[in-house]
Amino acid sequence: MSQFSVLLLEDDLQLSDTVKQFLEYSGYTVYPAYDASEAKDILYEKSIDLMLLDVKVPHQNGFDLLQEQRDQGNSTPAIFITSLNAVDDVTQGFDIGCDDYIRKPFALKELLVRIESILKRNFGTVSNMVQINEEYSFDIKGQLLLKNGEKVSLKTKELKLLSYFLQKANELLTYEQIFEVLWEYDETPSQGSLRAYINTLRQKLGKETIETIKHTGYRYVAE
Repeated sequence: MSQFSVLLLEDDLQLSDTVKQFLEYSGYTVYPAYDASEAKDILYEKSIDLMLLDVKVPHQNGFDLLQEQRDQGNSTPAIFITSLNAVDDVTQGFDIGCDDYIRKPFALKELLVRIESILKRNFGTVSNMVQINEEYSFDIKGQLLLKNGEKVSLKTKELKLLSYFLQKANELLTYEQIFEVLWEYDETPSQGSLRAYINTLRQKLGKETIETIKHTGYRYVAE
């Protein structure tokens, strides 16, 4: 399992394939979309860590797509990759809420540097290992919890939940936000299952590591 997941909205099939292969080689999971409708489906179905958005794409332009996502409360980092290079276009992109703006043509290595810079800012690391405490660490790329270097057995959704907590350390996460990350669109979220996953993580990491915010959600407390 790759370290981070990227939505790639690009209707130039050759460029999309080139970027996809490069990022996959660099350890990312890439979900390509060739129009705005496909991009929305991916954002609904998958847990995305970063969006790469072309502007001139079918059905809805990238500016309007990001504006819509921001209006819906989606704060996932976004980079515009576009041939539009007027100052007004760049200004519009940042006003909407993008995190970076790269003009075509661009070097793949430059794209990677910018991606890693944003992810480091949001996740606190782009390395594969996150040290949780003296005993426990989390392998982001392998999606594994380790105790003194030894693998700890956890269910898939427990690992996904822990990964999400580490990404959003010290932030209040509502039940709805967690449901969207843990359950696929064709699955029915379960409050009881979520409580069981929380209890398991507390048993492993310590009860104080995850705060219950009454009637709202949870907060992972980083050391």
